[in-house]
Amino acid sequence: MKKILPFLVAGCTFTAQSQEISDALRFAQDNINGTARFNAMSGAFGALGGDLSAISINPASSAVFNNPQVGATLSSYNLRNKAGYFGTNNKETDNSFDLSQAGGVYVLKNENQKSDWKKLSLAIDYENVNNFDNSWYASGVNTNNSIASYFLNYANGGAVPLGLLQNSFYEELSYANAQAFLGYQGYIINPVTEAGNNTQYVSNVPAGGNYFQENAFVSTGYNGKASFNVAAQYKDKLYIGLNLNSHFVDYRQSTAFYEEQSNDPANGLQRMRFDNDLYTYGNGFSFQLGAIAKLSKELRVGLTYQSPTWMRLNDEISQALSSVSINPDTNQQMTTIVDPNVIMVYDTYKLYIPGKWTGSMAYVFDKYGLISIDCSLKDYSNTEFSPNNQFQGVNRAMANQLDSNAFDLRIGAEHRIKQFSIRGGYHWEESPYKNNETIGDLTGFSGGLGYSFGEYKIDLSYTHSRRVTKQGLFAPVFNDYPTISSVSNNISLTFLVEL
Repeated sequence: MKKILPFLVAGCTFTAQSQEISDALRFAQDNINGTARFNAMSGAFGALGGDLSAISINPASSAVFNNPQVGATLSSYNLRNKAGYFGTNNKETDNSFDLSQAGGVYVLKNENQKSDWKKLSLAIDYENVNNFDNSWYASGVNTNNSIASYFLNYANGGAVPLGLLQNSFYEELSYANAQAFLGYQGYIINPVTEAGNNTQYVSNVPAGGNYFQENAFVSTGYNGKASFNVAAQYKDKLYIGLNLNSHFVDYRQSTAFYEEQSNDPANGLQRMRFDNDLYTYGNGFSFQLGAIAKLSKELRVGLTYQSPTWMRLNDEISQALSSVSINPDTNQQMTTIVDPNVIMVYDTYKLYIPGKWTGSMAYVFDKYGLISIDCSLKDYSNTEFSPNNQFQGVNRAMANQLDSNAFDLRIGAEHRIKQFSIRGGYHWEESPYKNNETIGDLTGFSGGLGYSFGEYKIDLSYTHSRRVTKQGLFAPVFNDYPTISSVSNNISLTFLVEL
C-alpha cells in the first residue's frame, strides 16, 4: 500500500541535490545596475573612472576622483515577460523598487610635491548586481511529453527498488529517489511488477500526446556585491587599483506545474499538480585588479582583471504533489495528495564562477563631453559546482554547452552644457551558451540626464534591454521549453554629495 503521511522536519541536512546549468548562470551573470550616470551610459566606465559604480568595473577608478564623495541610488524595476508554449502566449509584468547602489570614496592627496605618487583613494561601494524579482506563466497542449517522463527518469535511471518507495519516508531519501517517491506515491508511475525488488516503472498517464500543461514561475531576491577599494595615482598618467569583493545571495523561487490529459478519461492519471519551492542563500569572494592610463590629454585606456568568484551556497527545497486518477479496482476517480511538509536542507556546496578581462577606451572632449567603450571576455565553460563527484553531470554539461569566449560590449557618451549633462549608451551581451538559443544575446540602450549644483549632484537614467530564453521545466528529460521574451525597463535616481 502506498504511504501518504504528513511530516515537519527541521534541522536535517541532505546530500546529492540536483543542480542545473540555470542554477549556476543565475549567479554568474551581471546586470548594469549602479549609479544613474553609470546606467545612463550603459556601464561603459572602464577607462573613465570618477564614478562610484565605475569602481565595480575598474578599481583604478576611485583614484580619478579629486575630492571625497558619497552617494546613493534608488531604482524602479519593470520586467515584462511573454511566454510562448506550443502556440499559446501569456504575459506577466513585475514591478519593484529598491536601493540599488550606495557608496563613498575618500581621497588623500600627497602633500609632497616632489613625489610621483599624487594621491591615494579609499572607497566602499555596494551594488545590487541582480534583482531577481521575476514571474512568468506558460500554458499549452504538449504533443510530445507528459510530466511522467520526469519521474520515470529518476525511478528507472536510478534503478530504485519498489520496496524503498513503499517503506521509506520522503525525508529519508536522496533528492533523486525522492522524485521517484513522489511519482510513485502520486500514481504518476507504476511498477512493472509488485515485487519489492522491482526496479522498472512505466507511466500511468495514457498515451496520446494531448497533455494540457501550465507552469507558473515566481522568484524574488537579490545578488549583492560590496567592493572594498584602494587605488593610487602615479604622476598624471597612471591610475592603479584593487578591489576586494564580498558577494551575498538571497534567492527564492516557486513553481507550480499542472497537467491534464484528455486521451482516456476512464483510465490512468487524469490530472496532477506539482509544486516546488527553492530557497538559495550564501556568500562569496572575488577580487579585481585594474589600471587606467592617460595616453594624452584626451585619450584614456583601461584594463581590468576580475578574478573568479568563489561562492558557498545552501539550498532548501520543499515539494508537494496532488493528483486525480482512476482506481483500477473500482473504476472510480480518486484524489491523492502527497505533501510531506518537509523542508529539505541540503549540505553546503560551492560554485566557481570564472573571471573575466575588460579592456576600455575613452576620449574626453575637454569639458564638453566624452565617449567611452568597454569590451569584456568571459569563459563560462569553466563554471563548476563542487564537490565534483556530486555534480559531475552538470559540470560536464556546462563544459560542453557554455561558451568559452562570451563577449560583452558597452558604449557610452556624455555631452555637457554648463551644469547639465545629457547621456546615452548601448549594450550588447553575447549568450553564455554556444548554441545562442537556450539564452539569447542581450541588447539594450540607455539614456539619462544630470545636473550639478556644485557640491551636490542629481542624476536620472532610463535603461531598456531585451533577451529571449528557453526556460527549462524539469531537466534532464522533459525538454519542452517555454520561450520567454523578456523586456526590462528600469529608472534610477542618484543623489551625490562632494565633500
